[in-house]
Amino acid sequence: MTDPTSVPSAETASGQAAPSGAAPGETASEWRGVERALLPLRRLVLLSWLLPLAIAAGVVLALTLGAVWASCALLPLAVAAWGWGALRRNWRSWRYAERADDLLISHGVLWRETTVVPYGRMQLVEVTSGPLERRYGLSRLQLHTAAATTDATIPGLAPAEAARLRDRLTELGEARSAGL
Repeated sequence: MTDPTSVPSAETASGQAAPSGAAPGETASEWRGVERALLPLRRLVLLSWLLPLAIAAGVVLALTLGAVWASCALLPLAVAAWGWGALRRNWRSWRYAERADDLLISHGVLWRETTVVPYGRMQLVEVTSGPLERRYGLSRLQLHTAAATTDATIPGLAPAEAARLRDRLTELGEARSAGL
């Protein structure tokens, strides 16, 4: 592990680029990305909403207004095509880093958001996994602090990594004796 005050490297352990555009003084010893399985999961959700919408719109428009208007049903398909690439960029933007006194969570493509959660301020650390997440072998880590606006989430973690992180954060929070 490197010095917590060092600048993040260009590559993480998962081989993906570390977050760029970090605020001055924002450092991390090692940025970790989320699991690749999060990308096909989110793409499945995207298609499960937009494909039925495109089909329903095409049928309704064809029956009521004619075949020319039915071509407007291609709009949801265009949004799905754009969303396909946007979801990849979003997946690549999710990162977290454990430092000596806090946890950094960074995500966002156009608007990058970096959340700093001090270990001593954590009150509750939850690991959840819905049916689709379980199907893809994923879990979500939710951090709760005293201030509701500083709650943080890390989606797309492997269940073993989520459990390890939960246990580590709980241990560090108890050691700081201000939170858990």
